[in-house]
Amino acid sequence: MMEQTAEEFFHDFRQEMLADAEAGSTYQLEAFMDAASDELVETGFIDGFEHCPFRSPNGRLRVDGYWFNDEGALDIFVADFDCRRSLESLTRTDVDHIFKRSVKFFESSLEGSLKPDVTTPEYGLVHQIADRKSILRQVNFYLVSERILSDRVQALPDNKVGSIRATYHIWDIARFQRQRTSRGHKEPLNIDFIKLFGDGINCLPANLGDGSYQSFLIVMPAPILAKLYDLYSARLLEQNVRTFLQARAQVNKGIRNTILTEPQMFFAYNNGVTATAQGVETRIKDGHLQIVGMTDLQIVNGGQTTASLFHTQRKDKADLSGVFVQMKLSVIDSERSELVVPKISEYANTQNRVNAADFFSNTGFHIRMADFSRRIWAPAAHGSQRETKWFYERARGQYIDAQAKLTPGEQKRFKVEYPKPQMFTKTDLAKFENVFDDHPKWVNLGGQKNFVKYAQRIGKEWEKSSDGFNELYYRRAIARGILFRAAEKIVSSQPWYNGGYRANIVAYTLAMLGEMAKQREGSIDFQRIWNNQAVDDRMTRALEIIARAVHDDIIHPPQGISNVSEWAKKDGCWTRLLGKIEEIATMLPEEFWSDLATQDDAKFEVKTAKQVQKIDNGIAAQAKIMSISSTEWLKISKALSAKKILNPKEVGVLNIAVKIPKKIPTEKQCIVLLEVIEKAHKEGITVGEPA
Repeated sequence: MMEQTAEEFFHDFRQEMLADAEAGSTYQLEAFMDAASDELVETGFIDGFEHCPFRSPNGRLRVDGYWFNDEGALDIFVADFDCRRSLESLTRTDVDHIFKRSVKFFESSLEGSLKPDVTTPEYGLVHQIADRKSILRQVNFYLVSERILSDRVQALPDNKVGSIRATYHIWDIARFQRQRTSRGHKEPLNIDFIKLFGDGINCLPANLGDGSYQSFLIVMPAPILAKLYDLYSARLLEQNVRTFLQARAQVNKGIRNTILTEPQMFFAYNNGVTATAQGVETRIKDGHLQIVGMTDLQIVNGGQTTASLFHTQRKDKADLSGVFVQMKLSVIDSERSELVVPKISEYANTQNRVNAADFFSNTGFHIRMADFSRRIWAPAAHGSQRETKWFYERARGQYIDAQAKLTPGEQKRFKVEYPKPQMFTKTDLAKFENVFDDHPKWVNLGGQKNFVKYAQRIGKEWEKSSDGFNELYYRRAIARGILFRAAEKIVSSQPWYNGGYRANIVAYTLAMLGEMAKQREGSIDFQRIWNNQAVDDRMTRALEIIARAVHDDIIHPPQGISNVSEWAKKDGCWTRLLGKIEEIATMLPEEFWSDLATQDDAKFEVKTAKQVQKIDNGIAAQAKIMSISSTEWLKISKALSAKKILNPKEVGVLNIAVKIPKKIPTEKQCIVLLEVIEKAHKEGITVGEPA
């Protein structure tokens, strides 16, 4: 398939954005910023995004969004967007003018000369900038444009705004296209050690010559590792590690204590860092091998060590000059990186107390959800005769990739079967679920952190029993998604909505809805929502009432908290809202209560669905086991017996498998045999093609 031109990509990007704006009843600018920020969050350039559309009356100040991260840095976003119909050029003059307005906004906030109205989204941002002035170390300005940069300027040089380091980043249509079409869906991080530090890094080759991966052992000076983290922050960390760290305290007390009291012992006490790169550039200097450049350096284990070095140096003014860190570096080319890097990450982190859920290695759950989404037809929506499906994107870019090799006619049919508004991602699923399961605060922490919490929760449940993750669970998740997206549209259309805090209002509105039903010993009738593929008028009215009450409450945070988004992330926000639940409940129409399902009905449905899933699991296991020949089972049995890693139950069941088809294993025995196959894979024993 021929590569898209920039004009073709712009057209597709624009159509997607317009469809999203229509589906979510949002302004086109808001949909554009959502699309752009989602891309940057997913690929690790930023940790999160809050909408904050602000224009000063004189046009000299402008900001469209922001995010405070845990590293003492602030990201400020400004859009270059006018819903242009054709791809236009973005000049250096345009770039300077647009950045100037966002820099002026930041300066005015630091100085305290900007006095926005207390009810506006920018009020909280302005006050938070002023409040954090002493701890802000860096401000990153992002220009997000629907145009294409006319010259080769990718970023402007760093400078200072006040006493704070400022960096500048331009994301034009061409860069978004490169990002989306790159093999790893990630723009590589390239490091020039000579340019940054004046010299290369001494290393020892640790590979066995031709035919194996290049690998190196490095004694990394801690100041260099801390500086790299200072410059590149979360981009330096492989995605699983990055997301894991976001959900936990950044500084390990033991690491900090060693740096401060026994820096000379750090190398001996610390496990070191495991890292990968897609390429390295080396040289010989004074008889020593040095690494002078790396392409796409990623830390896959030791993220907390790296972050702790940086924070201890910054907060405690620690001297890192005598501290060294062992680094094991594997060079994995881009062809294999998506397959190999997650494995290195998973295996390298098994020494730490990090369970499977933290690293989302529980792919069985995601595969099952994707399987449901490819085969379960949703009922035809009101006014339509055509049934459709929802598309679960368990790996980034699957929705687009699924259409890449289709003819125009096939693409049209695909979009009819899987409409774009019915595509949902892992982070979407985490929002739909957590908001109804007593965790609205998590949803307000941002997509990545919320997903960590969801993965931890479902990982534990999956390990206990996977039967609960069945077709009912899938249909209920879709119904929750329909309700979630309906609430977004409802909030956007309210006369009191001023363009800010929609995500916070929606999360708490739906959490309140679920809690109200529970307190009346009922539950939301998700089956009805699934059947209708929509929210009815009575539910719409209830959502309008609750959303107004939630909005009126959360825009008045307690004394000492100026930013509504920050207040929404605290336990106190949910606790205060729960105290008003009875008062809000009396405002709901009687028809809302009569529409609730009973908890007994809901429990019966869950129980039945688990039983069906158990049968499905057994049938699937039996089909898999019966597809493998007795010869293959004999090979597995001999190989694993020689390694003495089979327990008595597995030996007994394997004795049946080697006699297939004369003997047929039971469903329970087939489940055991699946575990045997897993053991074989871990021992490097390949199970041949099905018989």
